[in-house]
Amino acid sequence: MINIALKGRIDSGNAAEKEAEIFEKIGPETDICIDAGELEYISSAGLRILMKIRKKTGARYSVINVSPQIYEIFDTTGFTELLNVKKRLRSMDVTGCEIIGQGFFGTVYRVDEDTIVKVYNSPDAISMIENEQRMAKLAFLKGIPTAISYDIVKVGESYGSVFEMLKSDTFNDLVKKEGADLEKITDEYIGFMKEVHKTQADEGSLPKARDIFLGYVDVIKDNLTDEQYEKLKELLMALPNDNHIVHGDFQMKNVMLYDGEPMLIDMDTLSAGQPIFDLQALYVTYRLFEEDEPENSMRFLGISNETAEFIWDRIMDNYFNKADSFDTLDKIKLVAYIRFLYIITTSALKEGELGKRRIEHTKEHIREVLGRVKSLEI
Repeated sequence: MINIALKGRIDSGNAAEKEAEIFEKIGPETDICIDAGELEYISSAGLRILMKIRKKTGARYSVINVSPQIYEIFDTTGFTELLNVKKRLRSMDVTGCEIIGQGFFGTVYRVDEDTIVKVYNSPDAISMIENEQRMAKLAFLKGIPTAISYDIVKVGESYGSVFEMLKSDTFNDLVKKEGADLEKITDEYIGFMKEVHKTQADEGSLPKARDIFLGYVDVIKDNLTDEQYEKLKELLMALPNDNHIVHGDFQMKNVMLYDGEPMLIDMDTLSAGQPIFDLQALYVTYRLFEEDEPENSMRFLGISNETAEFIWDRIMDNYFNKADSFDTLDKIKLVAYIRFLYIITTSALKEGELGKRRIEHTKEHIREVLGRVKSLEI
């Protein structure tokens, strides 16, 4: 996505100069977001620039952070029908706020007893937030308890998604408490996960998890032999079309206990497919990250490696018939290795000795397990 900031005044006196600056940055069919947060005035000459951008790209692009005065100009001239125009966001300060979660895309802060905000570290934050809002609404309408963001805010130079959360703990918080009944908490978490996996989305409303993983295989191709690459693609392609809802990152940090009931959060990874696409992510979280870095569980989850292992073993015992667990585990592991290799090789995690060791170990695991797996259906 190309982000373009408009500042000051745009009128007949500087329109040609502004147009040249903008068109240096864009090409045909470019995904564009125009930030009008510092735009004070735009004349008809400036509006013509926006129309030229639309004609060149062929897209109904976004104009964000529009002041009430500028929005009135857009509305009066009909530009709110031609473009995705959004009014200026309110600002929020998270200085000194408690950090209650941290992931690849951002940090979650508790602003007060009733409110949390997820601050994104991506330049595509607005589209990511809007996508999560859409996914959360879809899940909610299908009967899955979830938190839906009610506002998008500006946090410094970043953007955040605001949620109302009344005195809620994540299941990860619950297992960390002194004297916690680990078996009971984990079993309630597993039961909720199984209920979510029974829920079906409408055809075409969600991306296919299978297709996402086919894309991962293409990305990690250089770390595979030709035979491994073809076999992994073949196994994924053989999976039947499935519209059951998959969260994509169902770890305990993304399930909250709200008013005594489990509730799923962080809905931006929602997809449709078989449960293996959620279970693989749990294997990555509770086992793979710990393999070469035993302290990872404590650093990332705040729990011991032994507790992480207990949670994973309990999932396998309670989600499946124990008699089928060995073959099923191999299937889950194989899909987990695809995702883990993708995560490591496409992020800063690939750097250093730990990154190299993880990549080599994952390649070894794929070689070992791939020969035993004949199908990914579970």
